[in-house]
Amino acid sequence: MEHASGGEPAGSAGDAAEVLDRPLPEGVRHKVVALVSDAFGGLTVAELPSQLRQYARFTPSRRAKFAGNAMAAALEGDTLFRQRIGERLREAQPELARALEAGSPPAAADPVDVAAAAYVLRPVGWVKLVAAAGEEALRADAERADEAAQRELERLREELAHAREQTKSETERLRTELEAARKEADVLGRKLRSALSDVKRGEAALRRTNAETETVRTDAATRVTAAESEARRLRARLGEAEASVEASRRAVREGRSIEDMRVRLLLDTVLDAAQGLRRELALPPASVHPADTVDAVEPGRMTPKDIAARALSETDPALLDQLLELPQCHLVVDGYNVTKTGYPQMPLDKQRLRLLGGLSMLAAQTGAEVTCVFDGAELVAPVLLAPPRGVRVLFSKPGVTADELIRQLVRAEPPGRPVVVASTDREVADGVAKSGARPVASALLLKRLSRV
Repeated sequence: MEHASGGEPAGSAGDAAEVLDRPLPEGVRHKVVALVSDAFGGLTVAELPSQLRQYARFTPSRRAKFAGNAMAAALEGDTLFRQRIGERLREAQPELARALEAGSPPAAADPVDVAAAAYVLRPVGWVKLVAAAGEEALRADAERADEAAQRELERLREELAHAREQTKSETERLRTELEAARKEADVLGRKLRSALSDVKRGEAALRRTNAETETVRTDAATRVTAAESEARRLRARLGEAEASVEASRRAVREGRSIEDMRVRLLLDTVLDAAQGLRRELALPPASVHPADTVDAVEPGRMTPKDIAARALSETDPALLDQLLELPQCHLVVDGYNVTKTGYPQMPLDKQRLRLLGGLSMLAAQTGAEVTCVFDGAELVAPVLLAPPRGVRVLFSKPGVTADELIRQLVRAEPPGRPVVVASTDREVADGVAKSGARPVASALLLKRLSRV
């Protein structure tokens, strides 16, 4: 495949004698790259120059796109590669190859094809063929450029004439519109001046109206303020009158009911005390005989010394039992004083529940009235607590201590009713003692509750 009849000597002679003195025309170069790319696929990898082997598997179009410069350089610098491409060209275009080697290229052939084939085959006179093809291509390009310029010039002339015509008609239209706009502007100007005059008159009227409205509003606000002040004064006087009437009614009603309650309770206390004294003294139903008044010691009778020996200690729970057995006895308990004496380590809610449970059982056993008082000064919300049976549970109001509430409860009782107050607080004990109540220590109540 490397030898063709008469081809190689002609090519060798041409290489030695003829050399291009200018670059290939661009059209001829593109055609040469296309010829090499088409003939590239007929060569083995070993027949390709090393720099072109990476493009062996490319399609002709991709080879022409990505390896054009490399193929052109290899064709110019590698004589053996050029001869192999020439062999493929002779096989693909034998008539053109024979005509070129004979020195008579076909007259009807494209000068660019002839120049590209001559550049690959390198017959005698190939430089002239390439130069002639380049000149022909330049002349053809010039003719095409001239024709294109003539067409472009003609198109531009037509566009200019059309633009002049359009400009003329557009100018006439704009002139007409401008005249109409001027007339409309004159009309609008007159309307605007009239509207501005109306607006000024309206603004003046509005200012007068606003001033009158403000005066009326100020006068009305003054009257409303005076009326509201008078209404508040009348409502205050009415509230005071109603409160006074209600207080009078309540004072009359409560005074009567409280006095009735105190008298009835005192009467019940006296009656129960009398019955208790009768039982304690074991009085017979018959009247006392005169002989019974004689002072003497009878067999089996206790002497005053023996009665003195029956006195109980202040820490003996039996003392509290005796006090609670008194008729209509009322036990008032200083709640937190007792719980913090007996079980201070527990939370307050647990302390209350434990104490109230014991008091409920104590009330059931003795029948005494039991009231337990807790300090409510530190409460942030009402305590949700269901009082146990037989025990009244009270919390002091804000600003009132539990000690003061206990003293109020004692003062509310009628004189003569037995009242027992359980508290270790000395001020509480002294205060209730002055009101006729019997104070006992919290420890005594705790001992008694431990037996419940």
